[in-house]
Amino acid sequence: MAKRRSFKSLALALVAATSLSAAWAAPALAQSAATTQAPQAQGRPNFLVIVADDLGWSDLGAFGGEIRTPNLDALALKGVRFTGFHTAPTCSPTRSELLSGVDNHEAGLGSMAELLDASQRGHDGYEGFLNNRVASIAELLQAGGYHTLMAGKWHLGLTEQTSPAARGFDQSYALLQGLSNHFGADQTEAWGKAGERSTWREGLKEVHYPQGKYVDDQFADQLIGFLDQSAKAGDTKPFFAYLTFTGPHWPMQAPPEDIARYKGRYDAGYDVLKAQRLARQKELGLVPQDAVAHAHELAKPWDSLTPEEKALESRKMEIYAAMVDRLDQNVGRVITELKRSGRYDNTTIIFLADNGPEGNLITGPKGGNFNQLLKIDNSLSNLGKANSYVGYGPGWAEANAVPSRLVKSYPTEGGIRTTAFASGAGVQGGRINTANLSVTDIAPTLLQLAGLTQPASFNGHPILPHEGHGWSQLLAGKTDTVRSPEEALGYELFYRRGLRKGDWKIVYLPAAGADAAVYLKSGVGDNQWRLYNLARDPGETTDLSASEPAKLKELLADWDSYAKAKQVIALKKPAQP
Repeated sequence: MAKRRSFKSLALALVAATSLSAAWAAPALAQSAATTQAPQAQGRPNFLVIVADDLGWSDLGAFGGEIRTPNLDALALKGVRFTGFHTAPTCSPTRSELLSGVDNHEAGLGSMAELLDASQRGHDGYEGFLNNRVASIAELLQAGGYHTLMAGKWHLGLTEQTSPAARGFDQSYALLQGLSNHFGADQTEAWGKAGERSTWREGLKEVHYPQGKYVDDQFADQLIGFLDQSAKAGDTKPFFAYLTFTGPHWPMQAPPEDIARYKGRYDAGYDVLKAQRLARQKELGLVPQDAVAHAHELAKPWDSLTPEEKALESRKMEIYAAMVDRLDQNVGRVITELKRSGRYDNTTIIFLADNGPEGNLITGPKGGNFNQLLKIDNSLSNLGKANSYVGYGPGWAEANAVPSRLVKSYPTEGGIRTTAFASGAGVQGGRINTANLSVTDIAPTLLQLAGLTQPASFNGHPILPHEGHGWSQLLAGKTDTVRSPEEALGYELFYRRGLRKGDWKIVYLPAAGADAAVYLKSGVGDNQWRLYNLARDPGETTDLSASEPAKLKELLADWDSYAKAKQVIALKKPAQP
């Protein structure tokens, strides 16, 4: 396996001028092959891509949830809701696929930078940042005449050379890590000494986050500011805006007025919520009427909890709902700005969650004595404030992923099937689409809608061709699918594996154990390949590996081909079940 090129050479490539090479192709449909200039801005759509962090598949009202999300619901119901949209199992691998249009093992996030194993370090595809084997969609659209804007979580590189400004964004305001305190309380010296201080950049400049301001409000403010500046300047370029919220990622924190709105709403527990959401999904036509939800695997039954435990769990979900509510409010503010400036009608909007809901038990930034050193207070009365630090746990996460199995970090449907919809310009609305879609489809879709094609090289070096499929015909209502039932889509993260082909899917979960890799110390797994038919069993409740051995063999061969092509590094010593 090839070693990665030196950081110096990579940095030079990333900060090079973002003009296209001679291989830049003209708009594929609108102009002749001999044309080499980018098309004029007139008539080309604007793009707004919105990413929610760790959102559950059923959280939005338009997807069966009870949380107040009127702005997102309005967009989703006017557009096309996707019930078969898939991402990587966690955030930075998904973001690498979204921006590059290729598999995370090729784009640099074969594993999350924070969790790279010694066996993975130094190998192509495991750099821990968006590498130069790919050109980001921002770079391609920027070179094609678009004004490129970004506000939110980046998680694709911590240095100036790997920041959004170095990867195609004209204007950017970004959290570089995967999470932060939602009120900026981690900007202090104490958090810095603990190695937990978040890093922020505006363009190439490192900046200090304004403590006390709620982070998703800040992201919306920044993007609205960028849009307002361009409108006042009379900018005639179409724009690509990338708005990546950190809500509702842990720690569970939200403005008190939003938390108060949900007081008592979840006292019946996560088992009841799960049943309610599944029933609502069936009413909305999002799942088959006979769909069966997968049973809880990570959480205790609600009725087994003590009154004190129930009170704490209910409060966590109240805060989580408030975070989703606040995210929706901020989406509404951005939409209002687009309408005010007269650009809404010509804007294509794509919304997605970056992975399934977070099911780990989070009780502090690092555990041990860090809570005391950082003055973390996780008492019931203090939860949701800036100096609290919890996740909402596996019970709510499994409920919010209903009917799917498991949660974030797993290649089961609960980890990779996420909320997604498209709305606005070029979208025939009022539909539900069930096609098997991938986050790698977004980059080629935007390029296709812009009337551009991907070059073979960028900044003087070859780049990998997009693996995803453009959705222009699907969005226009001219087709219901973009990939053949024979096309296999592979997934791997933390040595957990999955592969989808048509309606069939295989899953392999290594067993947890003391001798396992760090992220396999706990969880679900038995070192066995399982086979499911998602058309009949969206909850992955019935293993068909014994009754369908030929299909299992076929998909295992497909997995081997995928792993070889992507140079997936295998777990050398699986834990014992």
